[in-house]
Order: sequence, then C-alpha cells, then structure tokens
Amino acid sequence: MNYELMVIFTPVLSEDDYKAAQKKFADIIKDNGGEITHENPWGLRSLAYPIRKKTTGMYVVLEYNAPSDLNEKLKIQLNRDENVLRHMITVLDKHAVAYNGRKRHGVNAESKTTEA
Repeated sequence: MNYELMVIFTPVLSEDDYKAAQKKFADIIKDNGGEITHENPWGLRSLAYPIRKKTTGMYVVLEYNAPSDLNEKLKIQLNRDENVLRHMITVLDKHAVAYNGRKRHGVNAESKTTEA
C-alpha cells in the first residue's frame, strides 16, 4: 500500500536535530519492510493554530510503500517522540500517487489528457 506521512516537529529543533528526526522515522519505515518513495522536508512553517503554545513547526512529508501493519508501529514511535507536535498518515490511492509524481516532475498536475 502507498502512504503519506506528514509530521510537524517542534520549532526549537536545531537543523541537525531536525534532520536526525526525519532520518529516525525514515529508518523505522525501512527497517519494517517499507520503502521511501519521496521525502519532502518543508522546513519551518506557521501553524494555523497554536499547538502546545507553539505557533510554528518544522514540517516533513514522507511518501512510502509499506505493509499495513507497519503503520501501528510507526504511530507508537510518533506518539512517544516528544519532538513531534502532530502527525498524520494518509492512504494514497493510485490517482494520488500519479498526481504526486506529476507534481514532483514539474508537469501541470491539474492537466488531464483527453482522447479523441
């Protein structure tokens, strides 16, 4: 199955800690039979509302293929990590995977091919 994981880390992390936190969750996915298809660190962004009195967060988005039982292990680790403000795992269908691929490669993701 294809999944997308978005994690918001606390903004007080140094650049090295931010990279180490990203690597930690990527390694959890890889060690449990998953495969990272795309990694997109967004960096520091403003939050829509304060979380734990923080108004900004360090975002990272991971797209991966994995067996479904991996997500429970991943959620446990995300909940245990005090640097994680919020996380969300989304199941991607084949259309979402294709859309993300087009978006990454600079092709207009909204364009639809029409057949005559």
